[in-house]
Amino acid sequence: MTTHVTIVMIEDDEGHARLIEKNIKRAGVRNDIVAFRDGTSAIAYLFGGDGAGRAHARRALLILLDLNLPDMSGVDILKRIKADEHLKRSPVVILTTTDDQDEIKRCYDLGCNVYITKPVEYESFAHSIRQLGLFFSVIQVAENS
Repeated sequence: MTTHVTIVMIEDDEGHARLIEKNIKRAGVRNDIVAFRDGTSAIAYLFGGDGAGRAHARRALLILLDLNLPDMSGVDILKRIKADEHLKRSPVVILTTTDDQDEIKRCYDLGCNVYITKPVEYESFAHSIRQLGLFFSVIQVAENS
């Protein structure tokens, strides 16, 4: 990621959030990670005070999104991100326990870039996140318009 990319993590499980952040860092990714435990605060951050998404114009964001949040569906957040002219180019990585094929297809249809099912076993989960961190270190992320 040659441009400074901020990673926005929307994950309600505190243990998963710590594990994700720790293993992304272990993979050598030093980008800022802004974490949210619910959809409401993440939406406020992403779309700003006016709700138009201009708050992050000219910034590169990479969004890690859990689908199962306490206050709203991650699918609804994904829809809003991909429909917004300022955020639609931000890559969205779905990180969730849901492995339902219809849900996976739906997320790709809505514009998610990567869909990862969280492994249940700790070491497998940690390994998957380290691999994701390596992926983050080589991808290109466009600035928002």
